Amino acid sequence: MAVWDDLVGQDRVTAQLTTAARDADAYVTGAGQGGGASSMTHAWLFIGPPGSGRSTAARAFAAALQCVSPDRALGGQPGCGFCDGCHTTLVGTHADVEFVRTDLLTIGVKETRELVRRAQLSPAGGRWQVIVIEDADRLTEGAGNVLLKAVEEPAPRTVWLLCAPSTEDVLPTIRSRCRTLGLRTPPVQAVAETLIRRDGVEPETAAVAARATQGHIGRARRLATDERARARRSAVLRLPGRVADVGEALKAAQELVDAAGEDAKQAGGERDTHETEALRTALGGAEGKRMPRGTAGAMKELEDRQKRRSTRTQRDSLDLALTDLTSFYRDVLAWQLGSAVALANEEVRPAVEQLAGASRPEHTLRRIEAILDCRRALDRNVAPLLAVEAMTMSLRAG
Repeated sequence: MAVWDDLVGQDRVTAQLTTAARDADAYVTGAGQGGGASSMTHAWLFIGPPGSGRSTAARAFAAALQCVSPDRALGGQPGCGFCDGCHTTLVGTHADVEFVRTDLLTIGVKETRELVRRAQLSPAGGRWQVIVIEDADRLTEGAGNVLLKAVEEPAPRTVWLLCAPSTEDVLPTIRSRCRTLGLRTPPVQAVAETLIRRDGVEPETAAVAARATQGHIGRARRLATDERARARRSAVLRLPGRVADVGEALKAAQELVDAAGEDAKQAGGERDTHETEALRTALGGAEGKRMPRGTAGAMKELEDRQKRRSTRTQRDSLDLALTDLTSFYRDVLAWQLGSAVALANEEVRPAVEQLAGASRPEHTLRRIEAILDCRRALDRNVAPLLAVEAMTMSLRAG
C-alpha cells in the first residue's frame, strides 16, 4: 500500500508530488547532482474545497520525503508506505515531521515562533525537516508575519507544507513563496469505493453517504459509520418542512444550537477534565485543597483554551448542519430548473419535490443566501441562537 492510496480522485496531484519526492530523494542521496532541473521546492500550499484531501495529500508527501525503502535504488518511487520512514510519518511519530492542527479558532504567534525555531534544526534522520500546517487559514496576521521570514529564508533541509481552502485564505506574501497545488472535490463514486475498500462499509451505505456529502471524504466516512451523525442529518433535513410556522421555526433554531452545544460538550467534557486534573497534579495541587500560590494564571490559561476549543467545536457542528441544509435547497433548485443532476438527498425526495412545486427558483436562491448570511454572522461571532433564528425566519419568508 503506497502512501498515495488514501488520496482519492487526485491523480494529477499525486503525479506531481511523486515526481517532486523522487527529485527530493535524488538530492538527499546525491544522485541528483548533475545540475538538472528539479521539481522539488521548500514550500508548498495545498488548496481545495473541504473534503478534497488537502491534509491527506500533505501527509502522504511528507511520508514520501522520508521514505527509505531499498526499492528506490532499483527504480521504485518514494512513498512505499511500509518502510520505517513512511510508517512513522503516517502515524505521526517521525522525529523530523511536525503536524500542526488546531482545535481552536486561530493559530497564534507563540505557537508559530516555536515552529520557526524547530524549522531551523537539522533533520535527525539526515533527510528532511518537514512542517505540516493543516490549518494555515487559521494563522493570525501576526503569526503569518512570523512564518513569512522562515518561508523566505528556509533552512537547507526544511520543507513547509501548508493547507488551506483557497489561496485567499493565506497572506499574499506567503503564498507567493509557495508552490500551489489545487485539489478538486473527489468524484462521488471514487469516495464510495474508498469507503468500501478501506472502511468495510456496505456498498449501498457507502453510495448513500458519498452522494449525500457530495464527495467530502471525512464527512462521508462519518455518515457511513456513525448512527448518531445520520440521526443529526435527518433532523436537519426535516427543518425546511417546519419553518412555515413561526413557533416551529424558532424551535428548530433552538434545537440546532442545542445539538451543536451538545456536540461540543461531548467532544470536550472528558478531555477537559483530564487536562485540568493533569495540570493540577503537575502544579502540585491536591484533591480538596487550594492550589499553590502562583498557579492561578496557568489554570486560567487552560480554562480559556478549553472555552475557545468548545466554541470552535460548536461552530464546526453548526457549519456542518448548515452545509446539509444548503444541499437540500440545492436539490430543490435543481428540480425547479429541470436539471439532470442526481439529488444529493435522495432519501427526502418527496419533501424536495413538494417544496420545488410550491415555490419559485428565486425563492430558493434567497433561502440559500439566508444560510450563507448565517454562516457569515457566525464568523463575525454573532450569538449562535440569534444567527440561526434569523436564518430560520428568512427560510420561512422565502
